[in-house]
Amino acid sequence: MSIEDDDHVEWNREVRGETPIQQLDRNWLALLQELRVVQTGVQLLTGFLLTLPFQGRFTDLSTVGHAVYLVTVSASTMATILLVAPVGMHRLLFRQRAIGVLVTTGNRLAIGGIAMLGVTLVGAAALTFEIVVGELASLVAAAVVALLLVGFWYLLPRANRPRD
Repeated sequence: MSIEDDDHVEWNREVRGETPIQQLDRNWLALLQELRVVQTGVQLLTGFLLTLPFQGRFTDLSTVGHAVYLVTVSASTMATILLVAPVGMHRLLFRQRAIGVLVTTGNRLAIGGIAMLGVTLVGAAALTFEIVVGELASLVAAAVVALLLVGFWYLLPRANRPRD
C-alpha cells in the first residue's frame, strides 16, 4: 500500500466510518453496478456488428471499410470479454477472501473494456457514415466521435478530480 492509499483509507475511516474491508465491499458493489450498465449495451452492439457481413450493403464498403469493420468487431469482442471478466473472476475467487484483488483487477479490466468500447464506437460511426454518406464523411464522423470520447471519458473526469 502506498502513502496515497493510506490517506484514502484514513479518509474513508474518518468521513464514512468504514473499515478497509467495508470500503472494498462498497467499491466492488459500485463496480458491479457500473458493469451491469455497460455490459448489456456492449453485448448488443457486438451482436449487431456480427450480423453486418450478412447484410446486402456490406459489400459496398471500401477495402478500408472492411478493415475498419474487422478492427471494430475485434474491439467490441474484446470489450465484452474485459467487461465480463470481473464477474468470472468473482465466481472463481468466491469465498477466497480476495476482495482486494477483485476490486483492483476488476477496475483495470473495466477501464480496458471501456477503452475498447470507445474504439468500437469510433469504428461503428465510421462504418455507418461510409455506407450512408461516403468515405470522407466516415473519417469526419470517426474523428468527431473520438474527440467526444476523449473529452467526456478522459478530460472531463481529469478536470474534475479533487485537488488537495
